[in-house]
Amino acid sequence: MGRNDLISGNVWEQYSKKVQDRMNNPKFMGELTEEDAKKLGGKLIVADFGSESCGDAVRLYWIVKDDKIIDSKFKSFGCGTAIASSDAMAELCIGKTVDEATKITNLDVEKFLRDDPNTPSVPPQKMHCSVMAYDVILEAAAQYKGIERDELVNKEIVCECARVTKQQVIDAIIKYDLKTVDEIGEVTKAGTYCKSCREPGGHEEKDIYLIDILKEVREKLDKEKKNPNNLNINFKEMTMVQKVKAIEKILDEQVKPMLAMDGGSIELIDIKDNEIYLRYLGACSSCATGTGDTLKAIESMFKKLDENLKIIIV
Repeated sequence: MGRNDLISGNVWEQYSKKVQDRMNNPKFMGELTEEDAKKLGGKLIVADFGSESCGDAVRLYWIVKDDKIIDSKFKSFGCGTAIASSDAMAELCIGKTVDEATKITNLDVEKFLRDDPNTPSVPPQKMHCSVMAYDVILEAAAQYKGIERDELVNKEIVCECARVTKQQVIDAIIKYDLKTVDEIGEVTKAGTYCKSCREPGGHEEKDIYLIDILKEVREKLDKEKKNPNNLNINFKEMTMVQKVKAIEKILDEQVKPMLAMDGGSIELIDIKDNEIYLRYLGACSSCATGTGDTLKAIESMFKKLDENLKIIIV
């Protein structure tokens, strides 16, 4: 029985021609050996990853030289979709640095296999087959760096298909004031493929669902609206909305008045962990002291929130 025989009827219409071609004629399937690596003057990396949800597995081979992946092949022990996805993944790795390769997601693989930009290359229920591409890359990168995989990614994945974390969902709900699971999908793509992560009852049981995250965050946001100025808590324990309000309070009451004396101003760009990203405006944008004494003065104003906060000017 050939791979084509595994899918029948008009179901084939849901697969792009690129996917169908790579199912039957993968370009990068095979092995790389220590001898191959020696000839190219690089280091051989062999990584394995298996999917608990479908039982498929993939082995990824890299030859890395000066942190750049100069050759890549794979072996896939799974369905035709897994073969096509792994083949595309191996091709996307070539020419990238190891760090650049870790940024390749299963969504990148799926889009790479589309015949046209607006038509998905595989049906929603098969998106999980491309998840292995992302995971095996992390395994290979961790092996190359000599670290544990968890050091590269230590986030709770909510949507396996789109590789969306719980924190990304929370941030999206807060930032865009999202009120439905459909709105979460529009912003993050979570829950728009196999839909198992939306709520209980899908084809895969999950530990956490979008509907639960939405309820939890909305309850916190509603509580904050009733008491918006309750900022007397540890900065790390604040919600994103509370952090923004606390930072902007310092900017408005202390930083901006100081900068205004020289014809400048400042704005909040982003918050990541203990890092606050700010941008100078007006005269301050070209001031020579912006990364010196002025920056030190601004940092001292934020020490009241948290001694470990770091100000980064972008």
